[in-house]
Amino acid sequence: MDDFEKLGAFYLGSPVDAVTRKAADTPLLYDSKDLVTHAVCVGMTGSGKTGLCIGLIEEAAIDGIPAIIIDPKGDLSNLLLTFPRLDPSDFRPWINEDEARTRNLSPDDFAAQQAQLWKKGLEASGQSGARIQKLKDAVEFSIYTPGSESGRPVSVLNSLNAPGPSIAGDPELLRDRVSATATSLLGLVRIDADPIQSREHVLLSQILDTAWRGGQNLDLASLIGQVQAPAFNKVGVMDLETFYPGKERFALAMSLNNLLASPGFQAWLKGEPLDVNALLHNGQGKPRVSIFSISHLSDAERMFFVSLLLNQTLSWVRTQSGTTSLRAILYMDEIFGYFPPIANPPSKKPLLTLLKQARAFGLGIVLATQNPVDLDYKGLSNTGTWFIGRLQTERDKMRVLDGLEGAAAESKGQFDRAQIDKILSGLGSRVFLLNNVHDDHPQLFTTRWTLSYLRGPLTLDQVKKLDQAPPPASTSASTTATVAAAPVLPPEIPQYFIPARTAGALTYQPYVVGAAKVQFLDDKAGVDQTLDVIFKTPITTGPAPVDWTRGTEAECSIDELEKSPADGAQFADLPAPAAQAKSYAAWNKAFATWLFQTQKLDLFRSPSLDAQSKPGEKERDFRIRLQQAAREERDRLAEALRQKYAPKFTQLETQKQRAAAAAEQQKAQQHSAMLQSAVSVGSAILGAFLGRKAVSVTTMSKAATAARQVGRTWKESQDVNIAQGTIEQVVQQAADLQKQFDAEVAAQQAKIDPATETLDTVTVRPKKANIVVQIVALGWGE
Repeated sequence: MDDFEKLGAFYLGSPVDAVTRKAADTPLLYDSKDLVTHAVCVGMTGSGKTGLCIGLIEEAAIDGIPAIIIDPKGDLSNLLLTFPRLDPSDFRPWINEDEARTRNLSPDDFAAQQAQLWKKGLEASGQSGARIQKLKDAVEFSIYTPGSESGRPVSVLNSLNAPGPSIAGDPELLRDRVSATATSLLGLVRIDADPIQSREHVLLSQILDTAWRGGQNLDLASLIGQVQAPAFNKVGVMDLETFYPGKERFALAMSLNNLLASPGFQAWLKGEPLDVNALLHNGQGKPRVSIFSISHLSDAERMFFVSLLLNQTLSWVRTQSGTTSLRAILYMDEIFGYFPPIANPPSKKPLLTLLKQARAFGLGIVLATQNPVDLDYKGLSNTGTWFIGRLQTERDKMRVLDGLEGAAAESKGQFDRAQIDKILSGLGSRVFLLNNVHDDHPQLFTTRWTLSYLRGPLTLDQVKKLDQAPPPASTSASTTATVAAAPVLPPEIPQYFIPARTAGALTYQPYVVGAAKVQFLDDKAGVDQTLDVIFKTPITTGPAPVDWTRGTEAECSIDELEKSPADGAQFADLPAPAAQAKSYAAWNKAFATWLFQTQKLDLFRSPSLDAQSKPGEKERDFRIRLQQAAREERDRLAEALRQKYAPKFTQLETQKQRAAAAAEQQKAQQHSAMLQSAVSVGSAILGAFLGRKAVSVTTMSKAATAARQVGRTWKESQDVNIAQGTIEQVVQQAADLQKQFDAEVAAQQAKIDPATETLDTVTVRPKKANIVVQIVALGWGE
């Protein structure tokens, strides 16, 4: 097997001859950039579809591409079954013991058989345990089980929190998030709600929109309260009670309350937030493969979760910069029911939008199904890659052909329906037709052996044993402050109210809040950045009631500070120094000094890419950006190498073909000359020694002719040697050129990995004159 570790290329298997159906001893490589235009994989049970898709994800992971995987059946958890030692003891806990019994083997014997099977399969495809280890080292694998604590729990209802500025500041993004959240929640209580016609949907949408525009987080309990008593009196131009009377809203509130009160629903409230950014990279910026196993959920719960995840992904996509290189993968196995041709479940709109828009931001969508008739082929018309395995019915084949034809029309490519029909009719197990709009023609291939052990779906107990996250830390807090009414203060003491970030009863605590503009200026580092900072520090009753070294960020901007308290809020006692106006002048001066001493702008610099982080950009985010920049540069260089070497290889191949043709021609001429020489010489000898007493003139003439013929034969043999030598020269030139190409590729691959390289730190500090204090005031907050 030739080397398959190429720049930006995924090793999927080996080409198969369409006529003989024999596999070649060369790798079939798929350009990672092509996945930006999405892919769909179809094939019946036993076609090898799962193995192909897992292999694709493995290749992306080795290349440092993160992925989010939606797994309705439980097969994709096999990605964590990676055993570099290929030892039977590693396989033993994960074998299918029912299969072992069917084969009349003990579990230990079956484990040994599976280990040997995997070792041979990997060797046959040019792989080994070392490549399995490379996969394990490249990314972090995690299994999430929404609605269950068997895997890593995920708190899906954190999606009720107010979205960040990138979403809240974009009316279209905010509208999509509101609509999707309302649809998903109503689907969970089995209300099939039309966004325009349904009163329930309109009401929930307006509640969410009003809260989020005000920066208010919600949870299910506060949402139920707002269904009964919304923060608005009109819906459109109609009075709320006319549009949706309170008695009828109570029924919706009860449905949501029953959901909240359900013991099984508590698992939805625990765990990590549904944050796409965190799902794709860990805290250090390392790529992640996050698998969401949802086989244990009901149909309504699956739709609820999938819709939320797709919408969160769509929101994340729209905050990314444009790129032509693959940034991440969203893979969904068994898409049946989520993207139908006629119906419009909550999952369909965000998925359709992702297929249309995500390519511009480097997110590749990969969908798999064994039921082609359930796919919206119009929606898949801009899918660039199709992997087609053995199909179950003629109807399935016709739908696939329709989809391929639509994709070809969208890309303005050629499509030979009759030829593809013929090929699809004879596919075997693990043999697929790759139809890629970026290639000149379709390609049959057989899949490579997976690095992961494909033991089949895992149970929740097995998932729990495989990937158990530590329980989330408690976030409960308490206060011993005495609750009192709002204090009466002199008018010269400014006071503000820091917006609450949690729902429920609010008791204000006293702080001194300070806001300033801090300019960081450094011509050498190329930095001229002014940051708005705002801090709060508690007020105590000791000799130094305000200590800015205890200051923390106020988690709001100066424009978000409110002038009046929240309705129904209570107040803690205010220490006496905070009621004296003169105190604030001293605290103002101390605040400016503290900012001068503590504020700095630390920027990260990548020596390998000569790139610098942006002000406020965390190391994790900078490394993620560097990885994408390195991937884009790698793709650019790979394309440049292809453009550089392709004409040379083409020229040598042409020379080789010409030399081979010339050699064949010379061989044919040599054979003819040898035959003619033998006849001429034989005739002369026979003429001289048989039937004649003396050598005649004719005999002498024949002998001379034979002699000349022998001379020509010797010349022809020399020409054959020359032609053969020409072939060998061309082959050697091609080998030398290949070495040169491989050396340049190796030089690119040997560059420092931006995910792990040591970054330099550039520190910029402000001058006193560049610090402008805007306010130092009494601040009430949580």
